[in-house]
Amino acid sequence: MRTQRRLGWAALAAATTAALAAGVLTAPAAHTAEDPVEIVVNGDHVRADNVNGLTYKGLGLLSCNSTSNLLMDYKAEQPERYWQLIRELFGGRNPLINHVKIEMGSDTNTSTGADPATMRTADEHADASRSPGFQLAADAKTVNPDLKVSILRWVMPRWVQTEWNKGTGSDEMYKWYKETILDAYEKYGYMVDYVNPDTNETRNPDVSFIKWYKKALTSDNDFADPRYGLPADKRQEAARAYRNIKIVASDENTTKNIGPALLTDAELFGMVDAVGYHYTTDDRLDGSPDSATYQPYTKLATGDNTYQQDKEVWYSEGVGSFGRTDYRVRNTEGPGGASTGIGGVQSALDLANRSVKGYANSKRTHYVFQPAIGAFYEGAQYSHKELVSARDPWSGHLHYDAALYVMQHFTQFAKTGWENDTNTKGIWRTVPEASYSGVSGTENVDGSNGAPSYMTLADPALKDFSTVVVNDSDRARTYRIKAENMRLGDPALEVWETRAADPGQAYDANFKHLADELRPDDDGFYTYTVRPRSITTLTTLDRSDDEETLRRLPESGRRTVLDTDTTGKAHDTRDSVLYADDFDYEEEGKVRVGTDNGARRTAQPYLKSRGNQPRYLVDQTGAWEVGRDANGDHVLYQYMDQSMKDTGAWNRNTPNTTVGDFRWENYRASVDISFPDPAGGRATLGVRQQKGMAATDAAYSVGIGPDGAWTLYDYGTAVAHGTVAASDGYRLAVEAKGATITAYVDGTAVATYRDATAETQGRVKLGTDFHRTAFDNLKVEKIDGYTPYATTLLDSMDSSVAHEGAWSRKASLGDAMDWYRSTSTSTTAGASVTVPFSGTGIDVIGGNDGSAVLDVHIDGKPVAKDATTTATAKRQATYTLRGLPDGRHTATFVLKSGKLVVDAFRSLSADVDGTVDTSPVRSALEAIGNPAQDDYTADSWALFDTARSAAKAAVRGQKGLDVIGVEQLTHRLDLAHAGLVRR
Repeated sequence: MRTQRRLGWAALAAATTAALAAGVLTAPAAHTAEDPVEIVVNGDHVRADNVNGLTYKGLGLLSCNSTSNLLMDYKAEQPERYWQLIRELFGGRNPLINHVKIEMGSDTNTSTGADPATMRTADEHADASRSPGFQLAADAKTVNPDLKVSILRWVMPRWVQTEWNKGTGSDEMYKWYKETILDAYEKYGYMVDYVNPDTNETRNPDVSFIKWYKKALTSDNDFADPRYGLPADKRQEAARAYRNIKIVASDENTTKNIGPALLTDAELFGMVDAVGYHYTTDDRLDGSPDSATYQPYTKLATGDNTYQQDKEVWYSEGVGSFGRTDYRVRNTEGPGGASTGIGGVQSALDLANRSVKGYANSKRTHYVFQPAIGAFYEGAQYSHKELVSARDPWSGHLHYDAALYVMQHFTQFAKTGWENDTNTKGIWRTVPEASYSGVSGTENVDGSNGAPSYMTLADPALKDFSTVVVNDSDRARTYRIKAENMRLGDPALEVWETRAADPGQAYDANFKHLADELRPDDDGFYTYTVRPRSITTLTTLDRSDDEETLRRLPESGRRTVLDTDTTGKAHDTRDSVLYADDFDYEEEGKVRVGTDNGARRTAQPYLKSRGNQPRYLVDQTGAWEVGRDANGDHVLYQYMDQSMKDTGAWNRNTPNTTVGDFRWENYRASVDISFPDPAGGRATLGVRQQKGMAATDAAYSVGIGPDGAWTLYDYGTAVAHGTVAASDGYRLAVEAKGATITAYVDGTAVATYRDATAETQGRVKLGTDFHRTAFDNLKVEKIDGYTPYATTLLDSMDSSVAHEGAWSRKASLGDAMDWYRSTSTSTTAGASVTVPFSGTGIDVIGGNDGSAVLDVHIDGKPVAKDATTTATAKRQATYTLRGLPDGRHTATFVLKSGKLVVDAFRSLSADVDGTVDTSPVRSALEAIGNPAQDDYTADSWALFDTARSAAKAAVRGQKGLDVIGVEQLTHRLDLAHAGLVRR
């Protein structure tokens, strides 16, 4: 085997670049469709001297654009659940994730939202604690000090961008990076391990700046500047660690140019330690086999190149599983309308196949999820593509997807990570000759062709190996594995499997379990038939009694609605407040933060622990931070003014942020606003936000400026406007009860608007233009006589939901605006869906054209016949039913005609304050008199009798009955009476 040489870039610059080595590794032979797949794990192929390219680094996560935002609230509000999450993802002997990649924030929206800029101006001292990514890495290091941390940029703060556009911004860029890195070092005790100096997803790697940055990094001797905050006794250590930061390039997406650049530029080759690209599994294949454009990434990883050195190759940004595996297993996307189980495009098995194919085709030994944790509110771009959902810090609810078990098949049966300088850590090597993938596709891969897909990892001491096999097809596949030139102890081979449940089993019955134990046949082969739609790891390791391997993921817990007392912290359903925030946080205690490179956790004051970021707010655009006003009181500022204005966001919007619970329904939101920017300003307060990332994505909002001109909006369309007296500040309020929306300025109603197709539920939004603006005393209150919120949302593909008749249940390539990216659709008359729920009403959610006509039954009794639906956007209610007695119910919706798309169901709370006038129901009962049952047909009487009984119960007094329930009961009674058919 080749002797590893570790040369600096100066030596490499002198090396010849005239020819590239032609010794590209030969992949395993193609496999026929029916024959068993034979794999030979040959110890001679385990390259112990390859310490960069073929060492299996495992998995990482990307923290960026608000995806980690709510994690800091979990840490403060639910510390036990938060630290449990840290242990599950980053801890243990075999960590699932061992790298936190941080995309530097710029207060601009770079897909799902905005991360704070660590330096908003050139003069501001860097503050890494604003960024949840730096905090997450610090906390993860408390359970794994060896965790790697990397950073890169996408959009720059304007002070950097302005100079960069002139072609003179290298120093500004370097200052932003350096001061951020050193601030994280000073606060958390760790030095960033990797920096990509280039921009995220570039198409043309900036080779000249990469070189400039590397030289500046390694020659920097300035660590005494007071701006860095480094004590004198730590400067030498910091300098040494700083100058050892490695370079990763170039995070391309649609192009693959950095590989050939490295192979033809000796200086660049010596400067770059790792290469990464996004969202494709394949290498570059143009040119002759000995050219720099043919398999450049394979040549880099294997060391089969001119320089005889191997480089790390990363799948440096890839997706998590789309939707939730526990819902998508009920899809009808398999052959003949069968389920694809835990497989199918964008599924957990898709992730596994991406990892296998990314390695087999381009030798990438590290996969970075964007994101692994979804800690931002649903409804933003790219929702529902994560391994863990963390969106309700007030409840502590965390959903661990089954995709975690699938990915553990790679990490729990090998020693993963980064090899040390002496090559003694024992990180397992990937074995190219025993790895292969024939599944189709390059990003959303498809294993339904049944082609082999497997990856082999081996101990460099040749004592053990593990082969991971993915079968995302509807037919079984037999594998025969043989070990040669290995120093195995016990030749037994354990078989660990994950797949969907068999009929009658619990949902997780077949998740990561020991399925078999094999002994070699007379010819030395282990033979095993891999089941359809499964992932299987065959390993010589003994994990049968290993506690860590056998441990199940934590339960999710309840998604309790956000309903607090006046402090905004304590759960309290008894008062009139849904949520409140005065931005002082006197009710909050200290928060524990990982420091000293993970050696300890330090208790810090609430705001300090989180860089003055407000509670529960998820920013879509803008610099939202708690600061002190002229009186010394804490208020919420939006700082992004004309001097910092958004320069290159992915989604360009005026500053806005979101807070609250998507289940909030009828409520009044109010906030104090003021305009400290002498150049002007404008502030908006919105309600019932379900999706989108602009201020206008609140269903209803009121905006005002210091001149007193106000406007009421329906999804950004002005529906009323006027003027009040000019002022430096106002108290804005928006009240939403049913379809009626009222805007208030300083306690006076200035406009009332009725929306015939109302959005009925959603969160609160705050917005500004590009001026510094202040907010204080946010309050969200219940409205007497109206139900304040739904209690649960149930996906249409939940196991408790029963579909009868012809339904298409889709999960693959689903829309992010559909809950969990899944929908159930029918156009067949007579098709029905039955759903259990608790509460006083139920909504049918989905994007619909309004053509569906339904019969509706509750607890087996008819409540509506030929009911029409409403044309709705996604996440809106196409049909609503109110006025039911509080309790457990079963609803059945029968499609009579048209097309019905069911995304999810919402059930309504019985928490109604105040008294409700039931006189409309009483009047309707008096108007119908006492019809005789014998005069009418059985079907029409059954509907009438149900409606009359419900009306009588309402008049007698019914818990949870609200104004909308009274309206619907009255309407249903009138319709049922009018629909009576004489015999």
